[in-house]
Amino acid sequence: MASVKLENLLKKYGDVEAVMGINLGIADGEFMAFLGPSGCGKSSTMRMIAGLEDITAGSIYFDGKRVNEVRPRDRKVAMAFETYALYPTLSVYENLAFPLRAAKWPQDQLDKRVREIAEIMWIAELLDRKPHELSSGQQQSVGLARALTREPAVFLLDEPISHLDTRQRIRMRAYLKSLHIELEYTMIYVTHDQEEAMALADRVAVMNLGLINQVGTPDEIFNNPADTFVAGFIGEPPMNFLNCEFVQENDHGFLKYNGIMMDMPPQYQPLIQKAEIPKRVILAVRPFYIDIGLEKSTRHTIPAEVFIVESLGDISIVSVDVLETRLQIVTQPGFRAEAKQQIWLAFDPSRTVLFDAETEKAVSVSVQD
Repeated sequence: MASVKLENLLKKYGDVEAVMGINLGIADGEFMAFLGPSGCGKSSTMRMIAGLEDITAGSIYFDGKRVNEVRPRDRKVAMAFETYALYPTLSVYENLAFPLRAAKWPQDQLDKRVREIAEIMWIAELLDRKPHELSSGQQQSVGLARALTREPAVFLLDEPISHLDTRQRIRMRAYLKSLHIELEYTMIYVTHDQEEAMALADRVAVMNLGLINQVGTPDEIFNNPADTFVAGFIGEPPMNFLNCEFVQENDHGFLKYNGIMMDMPPQYQPLIQKAEIPKRVILAVRPFYIDIGLEKSTRHTIPAEVFIVESLGDISIVSVDVLETRLQIVTQPGFRAEAKQQIWLAFDPSRTVLFDAETEKAVSVSVQD
């Protein structure tokens, strides 16, 4: 196992900057996910860590040792890809043994290691089969097992379970997590699927346009997104946004959306006297933290009109229009409302987040004495 450090890492393809000088530290034994949309630079970053891509600028360190010029075969990294990349003419046993034979392991040690990994991965009964005799889930397990045979210092997984169906992905996620706990390998996981990243990783690096927007635990990036991109990318259904104007009356602050006045969330009140609230802000609240009232009340003060109600069994998703902005709200199953019906909303103030409309960065609630 090894710690990994990325220092001002840059990757260019011609004039295109795929990775734009990122910095990141990954602890020994940590499970780190690189999460972002296609083209954000996450796979290029992983391939530079593996040594499969030349580094345009910057440095990569394993356990404090710079590895920029170290060949891929000497970095002690293992990779599992989106495609299983199994040798179709070889048995499962020989697929697992292949990297060990290439490294000239003695046969007795090779055999012991292959069978040991097969037991860990629950594929011992498959060793005599060929890849075409396996299900997609079994092929995925074999691909992961082959990557593990050489006891890597860093285990790299590039969209490794995206080809599986939903039920198989859920099982494989749980298996990967248990594998990490058991083997304590340093694991870096590339995915565009936020559910995978949040379920598996100790920390998540959210990437976009070649940059890291935020690094944090799943709880941190869900509850305290650093910017509007992270806020909108993390969570399903996605976060709701309202473009508001900050209005101050004496020592009290309000948020104004097209004539609708809303109280300032209490956690931001200390910033008012310090004049640290931008004039234009984006109010953001997740669909789980909006309550619906059928009548206006002291709590339900934001008027809305029902667009559609989607019943999903365990929850219902209500899409509503607040003037010209459409919001989504998660409710208990069984909620009933008609299209165009007038309702009233209440946002959970403790779960409401503000962003600077100009920079799209979160308005910090930390107050310096």
